[in-house]
Amino acid sequence: MQELSIRAGGAAGDGIASVGEAFSRSLSRMGLNLFGLNAYQSVIRGGHVWFQARASDAPVHSQGDRVDLLYALDRQTVEVHAPLLAPGGIVVFDPEKFSVAEGDLPKGVDAFPVPTLQLARKYTTQPILQNAAGIGATAFLAGIPLETVQKVLADSFGKKKGEIADWNLGASGDGYRYAEQHHAPSPHAVRPSGPAKLLLTGNEAIALGAAAAGVKFLAQYPMTPASSVMHWMAAHSHDLGIVVKQAEDELAAINMAIGASYAGVRSMTATSGGGFALMVEALGMAGMTETPLVVVEAQRAGPSTGLPTKTEQGDLNLMLGAGQGEFPRAILAPSNALEAYRAAVEAVRLAEAWQTPILLASDLHLSENYMTIDRSEVSFDVPIPSLYQVEANGNDYKRYLYTPSGVSPRALPGQPGLQFIAGSDEHDEKGHLISDVRSGLPHWVAERTKMMDKRMHKLDGLRHDAPPVLVEGAANPSLTLLAWGSTVGAVRDAMVQLTAAGIPTRLVYPRTVYPLDTATLVPLLTGPEPKLLVEANFSGQLGRLLRSETSIDLPDKLLKYDGEPFYPTEIVAKVREVLNRVRK
Repeated sequence: MQELSIRAGGAAGDGIASVGEAFSRSLSRMGLNLFGLNAYQSVIRGGHVWFQARASDAPVHSQGDRVDLLYALDRQTVEVHAPLLAPGGIVVFDPEKFSVAEGDLPKGVDAFPVPTLQLARKYTTQPILQNAAGIGATAFLAGIPLETVQKVLADSFGKKKGEIADWNLGASGDGYRYAEQHHAPSPHAVRPSGPAKLLLTGNEAIALGAAAAGVKFLAQYPMTPASSVMHWMAAHSHDLGIVVKQAEDELAAINMAIGASYAGVRSMTATSGGGFALMVEALGMAGMTETPLVVVEAQRAGPSTGLPTKTEQGDLNLMLGAGQGEFPRAILAPSNALEAYRAAVEAVRLAEAWQTPILLASDLHLSENYMTIDRSEVSFDVPIPSLYQVEANGNDYKRYLYTPSGVSPRALPGQPGLQFIAGSDEHDEKGHLISDVRSGLPHWVAERTKMMDKRMHKLDGLRHDAPPVLVEGAANPSLTLLAWGSTVGAVRDAMVQLTAAGIPTRLVYPRTVYPLDTATLVPLLTGPEPKLLVEANFSGQLGRLLRSETSIDLPDKLLKYDGEPFYPTEIVAKVREVLNRVRK
């Protein structure tokens, strides 16, 4: 099995994200599976940022644990990341900027000085080409062909051809040849491994899936880490016939999306926890008027502004309770880019089919990191039928007709003979408002109860129609892990390590975290083996939901809320700790 991890680090403004993206695109074009972790801060310059590109010809589900190549643009990068280098690791640095002594590095790790600034001065006195030379040198060590990395660099300039593009290609070639002449490739160098793969962030995958499902209107206010949903949609709006509106705030965004959906257009909005907190009143209106609505909630560390560029799964409680009163909703929680693409398609389908808000729960770790997808897994041919076939029947159209499923016949507004009222007050089958004037009268008291029952019946349908629980791993495990969302990636990688160590484990992963499929979960989580809940929040919010609905309590928990993603070794260590305690 081939596996290589390249980490680049420096200060904000040093171009680390571009360096990491160049490595990620090069490795994905070699047909390797890739996970690219972009760790950054909300500053223009300064601070410490880094990017890790992990590639393998086997599946990769997270950033992994080890580092094989470290491209360091400053001394701090060496101090922070060199201890993580595996035996055979190499640090690439420019000796003109700082020095690296043998004692600074772990045993078996080599320091490779590359004169990136000197190579760049061949083309310009400005240091802007330093990274091109560094990318070239590191690419040689990684086993990336020069023509592959130069094609990536050329593509990154788009239409900006000419002198700057030529300089970057020249400097990358000089860096590559310098490394070729002065150092052997890394012992972990990789080789091409098949056809090129798609490389997408989770947000790009969500936007792609929404477009494939027929979304034609996105209203959004920018908020990290959801902003790139709008960036992708806007960049492709003309080709795909999508109207993208940057609203003045989150309240306007969700109301615009509801209005467009009411008019018959498949619509969506996206935000993070702080923006979603502003949207909850309108979410309730969509629930009352039974208007299809998709909301992407890309979580970050809170409360309030919190850590705006760090990850967390702390908004599940918010999504469960968002909006006053009670109304049906589903919360889908994909774990990687492919699942995010499919979850976006499912969110649109479920919103249309069940005429209710559907929340797509992402987080920064999924939203902004890079993952590969086989091209065969993605298609724009996603048939979701129109659900507006309602025949006019005079003035007797009942938009909110009582039905066993809770789903009533939906007509486009303005159709002759199918006029109806869609108010935010409680109403009868025709939409006539009950409100305060009628609410105390016996007939209307009964109507309120019947209408609430009708709407809430949708939860039964959603429980069976939404993406089911996934079960992976051993049939007779030593331990069962319960996780959701992006945390599942590190769990999957940890399970590989545990299997290699002779410890069989099983993963239970609810892709729909609400409504919970309790009929499936209960037998999976009541077996004799110990269970471990893994969540990126303080209180174990999925565990609390599980306990409230099934009485199952999972006392063993691995909870993380420092803003950083899970690493497989953390999970492996906790599994061993639980098993050692149980066996004593």
